[in-house]
Amino acid sequence: MIDFRYHLVSIVAVFLALGLGIVLGATALQPGTIGFLYKTSQQERRQIDAALAANGQLNRQLSSDDQVAAAIAPQLLHQLLPGQRVVLVEAPGAAPQAVNGISQALTEAGATISGQVQLQGKFFDFNAPTQEQLGQLAQHYSPAGANLRGSDLAQASEALAKAILTRDGPGQPVAGVPDATSTALINRLGAGGFVTASGQPGARATLAVMVIPQTPPSTDDANRASQALVTLAQQLNLAGQGTVVAGTVTGSGPGSAIDVMRNGGRAGHLSSVDDADRVIGQIVVAQALYNQFRRISGSYGALSSASAGGPSPAPTPPVSPTASPLASTGTVRPGKQ
Repeated sequence: MIDFRYHLVSIVAVFLALGLGIVLGATALQPGTIGFLYKTSQQERRQIDAALAANGQLNRQLSSDDQVAAAIAPQLLHQLLPGQRVVLVEAPGAAPQAVNGISQALTEAGATISGQVQLQGKFFDFNAPTQEQLGQLAQHYSPAGANLRGSDLAQASEALAKAILTRDGPGQPVAGVPDATSTALINRLGAGGFVTASGQPGARATLAVMVIPQTPPSTDDANRASQALVTLAQQLNLAGQGTVVAGTVTGSGPGSAIDVMRNGGRAGHLSSVDDADRVIGQIVVAQALYNQFRRISGSYGALSSASAGGPSPAPTPPVSPTASPLASTGTVRPGKQ
């Protein structure tokens, strides 16, 4: 019978042999292997330093571009959207810097922010009981003129869009005047945990900006959350006189609502801006809203999926508010679908 002492001696011998092998191997390989590893690490360090330097230069360039854009913003935006009411719709995870910058640009353009509607994660909870609850709220508090069809989420998207937007024409709700139905729907969606509202979104706007998450739910354009956001954006566009979908550069790539719009054939009359985290992108959001009145849409920004950096020619602010085609006239643009 082999006793414990034998096992102990064997284990110690194994570790001694292993340690000796490591020492001998390191000594034998040091001139070649260690030298190669050192040279490789030095090359990688130089590459990292070069990348950091290039990144720093690009950041300084972006900062300089933002300063220039901020300096010329008053000239580009002054009285571009005089007297117009705009509602901001924020998806879960929307970048605060994009939302704040867009609000500032719209105000500079002469628009009034009627309110903000922050969509909560529950709005995109696709479990049957949650969707059924959402659909029931839409049906029970549906604003006048709503023709609810499709899934529960599609019905809720249409009802919400008609509660916060109007074309402000004959037979349409008057912009800036809330009514009991729209207010009730927004309040009930809020109480149900589907949205959070601030300002007076029930005092309907004529234009909308929807800000998408700064991180896509996935890189697959088939993801249901981004598809649902595009559906909501389409309903907003139908309910009002124009909608722009805005996102950050990092949040507008594969799997995002903007990518779904641009590559999935769902852009329609919508416009999109993929660099709304930069000052120039925030200016372009206001310009894109201006063009929506002229039935001109586009895909703007810095990504390869964008057709241009911004509208061309750039919208020119009118000489006076009365000369603006955007002045509230109480009429609907012909041909707007």
